[in-house]
Amino acid sequence: MTLDLSHIAELVGIGQALLASAVLVFLRIGAALALLPAFGEQSVPQRVRLVIALAFTAVVAPAVATSMPAEPRLLHAAAEVVAGLALGAVFRLMILALQISGSIIAQATSLSQMAGSAMAEPQPAVGQVLMVSGLALAVMAGLHVRLAEALILSYRLLPPGAFPSAAEFATWGVAQTARAFSLGFSLAAPFAIASLMYNLALGAINRAMPALMVSFIGAPALSAGGLALLALLSPLLLSVWFSALQGVLDNPFAVPP
Repeated sequence: MTLDLSHIAELVGIGQALLASAVLVFLRIGAALALLPAFGEQSVPQRVRLVIALAFTAVVAPAVATSMPAEPRLLHAAAEVVAGLALGAVFRLMILALQISGSIIAQATSLSQMAGSAMAEPQPAVGQVLMVSGLALAVMAGLHVRLAEALILSYRLLPPGAFPSAAEFATWGVAQTARAFSLGFSLAAPFAIASLMYNLALGAINRAMPALMVSFIGAPALSAGGLALLALLSPLLLSVWFSALQGVLDNPFAVPP
């Protein structure tokens, strides 16, 4: 039996091309995973995140192998990292929307001093509850499948190895940030309105009865009312947030109005 060296050299060349393509895909996914919801949380161990990145690479790489550069270079690797960070940032903004609403709710209901320090950055317990609930809802609804789809489709809008336009990138980033803040304020609006009306009523009572120390009565009642309102409105708030997340997953690079 003779050994055909030409076939072996051809197989080695194909293997090197596939490996280089997989490395570029891993760079984009690894950069995105640093910011992705649920899978990129700082509470997730680094080894687990590495395994998740490899798993996403195994899913995405075969689907985009034909669109990868024939001869990858260092500039292509840098472009993939930028694209991955951009994709991860838009999904991280949806989590920040929950944290923003939680902070506003906590300030409005006198619960801001209750810190949920399980995260890297302490935040009010209301924000912690909303964030964990939102992440659980997203994962139960198949977040991993939708993220894999978004990663594959991202190669159409952000071709591999090409840097995005700075002007379009800035416009998209500002619009996504504005949407996150708008969503956060919208979710917290019922609590802010209820708190304003309650404090106005306390002010009127205090003017009518100056001898009554309304702070001893009003503050506990405000906190209890805020917790009751949170228990009633949490399903609605999470459904509104999840609908917004679905829109981002459908088209993460769309510029919202």
